This record gives sequence, structure tokens and C-alpha cells, in this order.
Amino acid sequence: MSQHSSPQSIARWPEGERPRERLLAEGADVLSDAHLLAIVLRVGRQSKSAVDVGREVLEQVNGVQELANRSVQELCVIPGIGPAKAAQIKAAIELGKRALKVPLEPKRAITTSRMVYEHFAPEMRDMKKEECRVILLDAKHAMIRWDTVSQGTLTSSLVHPREVFNGAVRASAAAVIFVHNHPSGDPTPSREDRALTARLQAAGEILGIQVLDHVIIGDGRHVSFADEGWLTVPASPQAMKAATGRRPR
Repeated sequence: MSQHSSPQSIARWPEGERPRERLLAEGADVLSDAHLLAIVLRVGRQSKSAVDVGREVLEQVNGVQELANRSVQELCVIPGIGPAKAAQIKAAIELGKRALKVPLEPKRAITTSRMVYEHFAPEMRDMKKEECRVILLDAKHAMIRWDTVSQGTLTSSLVHPREVFNGAVRASAAAVIFVHNHPSGDPTPSREDRALTARLQAAGEILGIQVLDHVIIGDGRHVSFADEGWLTVPASPQAMKAATGRRPR
């Protein structure tokens, strides 16, 4: 049995093989997922080192990416993981997500779909179900806030224009951007996605709220309706006024 799979305490391992000491000497990127998780857990359980427990956790949840999707209750079912260790794991994952998220500053205009993707992808790309969000924008296209408008099944997310634009009207938003995830990892829009986008854009025109984009988040990539030229040019006077700030001639 190798030293790394031995049930003895990590403190008795040679210093060069201990996860924390290796991280300090060589950097975090040299460690395996199990060793990184062992540092978070700090201690193992009877007859099992923290690395052993970390390896068992990853095996039971089917890898580190799935670990992010497990609730505290689901983690506590795993031997050696109680509420305290589950909280440590969830805290570490949340810190990682926040570190990757590129902030959308309140007064900074959203000018590219990449800005939307980089802000929302760390949180949304690993979701098991589709979730649709709407970003409310002011006249300069800076974010007022974002709202969750629908949480659907693994295959579809039902969004009604009434719920979508209710918050936008109350916030006096001039424009909106829709963003949702595809749990499959493939951001290619479905027929439903295209039909929904057209319906929402039509509703926005009636209300004088421009739909700037619909961004679909996948695994490491995204698709933007605006970038692909799939959004129609606003045709109504209300939408033209909202988009340009001038009365149509």
C-alpha cells in the first residue's frame, strides 16, 4: 500500500508528501483533486486519512465538478462528512466561484456578450437545471440588477413575458439582456429558445424596453443572439425611443 493511500495520519507522512506542505512548496496546481479536498477537510476519520476521505467523497459524487452541485444534506450522507466539513466544502466552492466571476460594475455599460458570460458562467454552467435570468439595464446599458425569472427542468425552462418584464417595468429599465444555461454543456439554441426570444422581444417592443441580447451559457463557451445577428431591429416607436433616447421622425 502506498503512503498516499495509507490510513495513518497525514502528520506521519514524509513532509514532502503532505498536501499542505506540497502546496506551500510547489503550488496548488501540482495537487490532485483529492489532495486539495483533504486540505479543506483538514482531518479524516477513524482509520482514514483526510486524503482517503477526500478520495471517497469524489468517488461518491462522481468528480469535483459534481461536488459543486451537492447540497449540505447530500454531502452529510457520505461517511466522514458531517455538517462542519460539509460547510467547509461549500464555502471553498463558493469562494472559487466568486473568484472566477467577473463583476459587472453598477455604472459600467454592458457592451459585449463576453461580459455577461464571464459574470454568470462560474455559477450557472454547472447547474443541473435550466435557469433563466434577466439583466435590467438603464438608459446607458449599465446593470441595475438581475432577476431570476424561471427555473425549469433539465430540458426546458418556461418563461412568460408577464413575469419577465414585471421587474423591468418596476425598475424603469430601458433595456434587458436574457441569460440562461444549458445543463448539457452545449449552448446551441433550441427551437424553443429561438421562439421564446422572438416572443420576449416582441413583448419588449410593446413596452418600450429593448431586448439587447439573449446569452446561452454552456461548458466553457456561450452563444449570443446579438452576436449571431438573430435579434430583429426594433420596429415600434416605443422601442426606437428606448433604444436611441430620441423620438422617431
